[in-house]
Amino acid sequence: MIEVIFSALFAGLWGGGDGHTKTLLKKLLKFLTLRVTLVGLSILAQAGILIFALVQFDINFVEFYAFSLVLSLGIVLWLINRNTNPAYKIAWIVPILLFPIFGGMFYLLLGGNHMGFHSKKKMQGIQRKIANNLHTNDGLIHRVKTRDPQAAGLMRYIQTYAYCPPCENTATKYYALGELAFADMKAELRRAKHYIFLEYFIIEHGTMWDEILAILREKVAEGVDVRVIYDDLGCVMTLPYRYDLELEAMGIRCCVFNPFLPVLNSHFNHRDHRKILVVDGHTAFTGGINLADEYINAYPKYGHWKDTAILLRGEAAWNLTVLFLSTWDHLRGEDESLSSFLPKESPPVYGKGVVQPFADNPLDEEAVSQTVYLHLINTATRYVYINTPYLVIDNETVVALTSAAKRGVDVRIITPHIPDKWFVHAVTRANYEVLVQAGVRIYEYTPGFNHAKTFAVDDTLGVVGTINMDFRSLYLHFECGALLYDTDTVRDVRDDFLQTLRRCQIISLADCRSVRLYQKLGRALLRMFAPLM
Repeated sequence: MIEVIFSALFAGLWGGGDGHTKTLLKKLLKFLTLRVTLVGLSILAQAGILIFALVQFDINFVEFYAFSLVLSLGIVLWLINRNTNPAYKIAWIVPILLFPIFGGMFYLLLGGNHMGFHSKKKMQGIQRKIANNLHTNDGLIHRVKTRDPQAAGLMRYIQTYAYCPPCENTATKYYALGELAFADMKAELRRAKHYIFLEYFIIEHGTMWDEILAILREKVAEGVDVRVIYDDLGCVMTLPYRYDLELEAMGIRCCVFNPFLPVLNSHFNHRDHRKILVVDGHTAFTGGINLADEYINAYPKYGHWKDTAILLRGEAAWNLTVLFLSTWDHLRGEDESLSSFLPKESPPVYGKGVVQPFADNPLDEEAVSQTVYLHLINTATRYVYINTPYLVIDNETVVALTSAAKRGVDVRIITPHIPDKWFVHAVTRANYEVLVQAGVRIYEYTPGFNHAKTFAVDDTLGVVGTINMDFRSLYLHFECGALLYDTDTVRDVRDDFLQTLRRCQIISLADCRSVRLYQKLGRALLRMFAPLM
């Protein structure tokens, strides 16, 4: 885009009037009128005005500097004593101490999980609704405990702190690629009789969304209740402004999560990263797949796109139904009785094992996703196989992974070879050496981008969901996933991982150490501020 801008400017300066110049100028105009550009420029302008005002504060500058210093030191002390991730603390403490005049004020604007009294009450209302409509299943947990106390403990933790119980009588199907899931997603949407719920981080017009949208419009005409939630920042480059009104005009009810506004505030941090599709309360999908063409390899955005998903048919689908409806009511300011959404026509399903769909949010001060991942790593006895697009991890996770490898567990991780964000990939690679040195085997998916988020542990436990191994997913985003215990899909996740290794290159210790000095320094700097990325 920078090349386009400069080309257009130079063409204009030289007074050219040919078709090429006009094309460049059109591209420049389109770029300057993009919503994300306008919002970004507005935020930069606000930051610039704030800094300029502070610099120009000549009158009583000593008093102002003293106030800023006290404010920054106060925030540093508060951060030190706050019960949150140490890496996140350091990422803010360093710039605050380096720039005490601006650091404290910028933290108040952009840092942390700030939530007003009204918002806190609404969030508590969401949690109560989830708890009231997802009943505990202590009997199942007790039965699992007789066979596997560690797995039962994890189920009890999720039930207690995420309000999502474990479920039986659920058939599962694992998809090793997005295009495989897409075919079944369309088939299930066509079978809907009562309602369809979709909650996605990214939606973009193309083969995938256009085909789904056509089905949704058909279902609306049949009288099916169709609802869509999309994240505004996730879709800021992919959907037109107020696309929700377009969907509403089609009869599709729509909510926009956390609208992207040109105002400096910490709410930008909290995004709806979930991917949920629910049909009639008895069938649901989740996983890494958004509703855009790269996720089904309709076009090679970053080479071949490796992604995964899972279908749940039976009791466990109700967990995801309640999670969607609780978010919907929060966004719409409604209070529906969820009993009216209980599956009306749900034939008995006898799936093997236990399935526990769960959600995580950044506003309850409980890092559910992080705890689940650490439990899987720390309790593994034979192997841990992990797919993740980003390996931006804290010291606690590093210790868990290296300790597992040192006690003889086969720990393997697949990351992308072709990144979608170079700076995040730089941090990912910065974490390789300490892991490889301890015996963790790391592979990069050479055909392209690995967007899958899966765990497979000891042929017994697994997770398929939306949760990346980075600070944003673990601490700042709204996420979801499905814990699997003793299901056939756990072995499917394992087999897919092993097959994917054939298309990967292993990272050696020599590879980690052959990095040039300036790259090491750059990665070290980026790693320090990784929690803020």
